[in-house]
Amino acid sequence: MQHEHGQHHDPDHAHERPHGRTHAHAHGADGAGFVALGAAVLVVSDTRDLDTDASGKYLEQQLAAAGHRCVERRVVKDEIEAVRAAVAAWCQRDEVRVILVTGGTGVTPRDVTPEALEPLFEKALPGFGELFRQLSFQEIGSSAIQSRATAGILRGRLVFALPGSRGACRLALEQIILPQLDARTLPCSFPTLLNWPPV
Repeated sequence: MQHEHGQHHDPDHAHERPHGRTHAHAHGADGAGFVALGAAVLVVSDTRDLDTDASGKYLEQQLAAAGHRCVERRVVKDEIEAVRAAVAAWCQRDEVRVILVTGGTGVTPRDVTPEALEPLFEKALPGFGELFRQLSFQEIGSSAIQSRATAGILRGRLVFALPGSRGACRLALEQIILPQLDARTLPCSFPTLLNWPPV
């Protein structure tokens, strides 16, 4: 299945802009140290398996490189119940604080990841999708409108739904997700706001 970043996005394009740091304010992140988090990666695809999956493998590797721990990477079909079952199982595991879902965020009939996840969110994080599409527009132009990347909080876990292409995963991870998983990011980040313990 061709995902929305497919042919127009260079999967090896480097984003050299450093993770943002700015002055602290009332969120109280000033002085916080790095907190290693447990994460899980779900690949939603009708055609990939663990051996042929490049995007999920990339996410797993980069989480580890950033100092976090990927507790599991799994592949499921583009089916609402399969996506929900995998995410629900990880929400039962104390060590999982972050769930990255890649694939199924486009506009084809088989793309159902937002439909699977958004009704479950206790708090939606619309800023993630908005910012991702803004950044994506800078690289692929108006094709960014086809992305339905989304995020929210479910049972105290952060859940991010990313496109299926490796390039799109790289953009989201480097520019948005990893900085916000780092407790040292100012003025605020998710570990400091949600008071997560290290794994």
